Amino acid sequence: MKKRVLIIDDDMDMCTLLSRFLSRNGYETEVAYSGQKGLAKFEEENFDAVLCDFRLGNMDGKEVLMSVKKINPDAIVLIITGYSDIKTAIDVIKQGAFDYITKPLIPDEVLSVLNKALELPAQSPDEKANAAKPRTPGKYQKQDFLIGEAPATKDLYQQIEIVAPTNYSIILYGESGTGKEVIAKTVHKLSHRKDKPFVAMDCGTLSKELAGSELFGHVKGAFTGASSDKEGHFELANGGTLFLDEVGNLSVDIQAALLRVIQERKFKRVGGNKEMDVDVRIIVASNENLQDAYQKGKFREDLYHRFNEFSINLPPLRNRRQDIPAFADFFLQKTNEELSKDVSGFEPDVIDMFSKYSWPGNLREFRNVVRRAVLLTQADLISAKTLPWEITNTNPLTATQESLKEQTTLTIKKDIGLKGAASKAEYEAIMNVLKEVKFNKKKAAEVLNIDRKTLYNKLKSYEEFFEQ
Repeated sequence: MKKRVLIIDDDMDMCTLLSRFLSRNGYETEVAYSGQKGLAKFEEENFDAVLCDFRLGNMDGKEVLMSVKKINPDAIVLIITGYSDIKTAIDVIKQGAFDYITKPLIPDEVLSVLNKALELPAQSPDEKANAAKPRTPGKYQKQDFLIGEAPATKDLYQQIEIVAPTNYSIILYGESGTGKEVIAKTVHKLSHRKDKPFVAMDCGTLSKELAGSELFGHVKGAFTGASSDKEGHFELANGGTLFLDEVGNLSVDIQAALLRVIQERKFKRVGGNKEMDVDVRIIVASNENLQDAYQKGKFREDLYHRFNEFSINLPPLRNRRQDIPAFADFFLQKTNEELSKDVSGFEPDVIDMFSKYSWPGNLREFRNVVRRAVLLTQADLISAKTLPWEITNTNPLTATQESLKEQTTLTIKKDIGLKGAASKAEYEAIMNVLKEVKFNKKKAAEVLNIDRKTLYNKLKSYEEFFEQ
């Protein structure tokens, strides 16, 4: 018989997400959008556990907890608390809660705590209070994905929850570093294929010959260097999920072969004659809009429509700044485990810098910045001195750049001479590129074949040579 869980939260989206997730994992759920309605349901029906948000409208989680305990002293209650609100968490455990879960919620953590609560024998309040300890930095170590609090994040996860249980093919759109492969893995883990393989393939750098071999495998002697039979990604992913990153880079011939496999669910290894049956769910990712690509003749329209059963746009990190502190903690704890360190957190000005920075490389850049900072930190807290220059100087030359948008030439100081003239020529070349890319310094650095730090340094150095 299924265990019954009552979810009490005034956030309707969160109730829906938790209800769907727990239902797929063997629980029967009921939801209530206020403490009063939740208590009314608890009095009328039998529940094995209550999952309650601490911050509700007219009644907080502590009041709900105490009322539930009056109705049934042995009731198992789990409290959802705000990010890192340890004092509240320990307080509710002293009042009889089995455990607490901190936001941003991680579905697997909720499931793990709930499973633990319903499997263990009940403890007395004193035993629970003695066992209450702040969570260690290791709580995220086995997680790949967070549910944050930003509206864009909630919308993203809601779409994942809806489409994951289906067999729909999915197109993931998003800037570089937004976590497309992580989202693909999350869809896989929430699907009925979760016990089968998840296989990822980067199509961005493969030649036509290599792409065919990687996708479909090859037989011995199929081409020069094919010294033995090889399984392709379709074989490896059979029964599971195949993720194709940068799918727009595949050649027209490979696109045609891919379409045939999707339609017929059969394929042949390169150089082989034997047809093999295959059952995979396909998730693809692209920085480029594939609809625009097929309209320009760069991508097969029929293949696009095969992929486009459902599409998800991943928001850039700059559009979900509310989640930056949570991601900072997430990356810190994973890096602590990776490097066997015990850095406990960030100085306040560091989080402020993170929140103001534009994050052109999105979550990938954020993760690398935190990993670098943890590596360099010898104290308890990460300080600004461990951060890259572009983050500690988030608005370099702001005043100068505003004036540059209106004029693209400067006057050479009379005493500068040839060096100044050469710098002016270099400056004007850089400014022309900046104007072309609408002053996006990341794109400008790529066009100029230099890194962003070099570009910033060059812009700063021009203040020494020129005057307005």
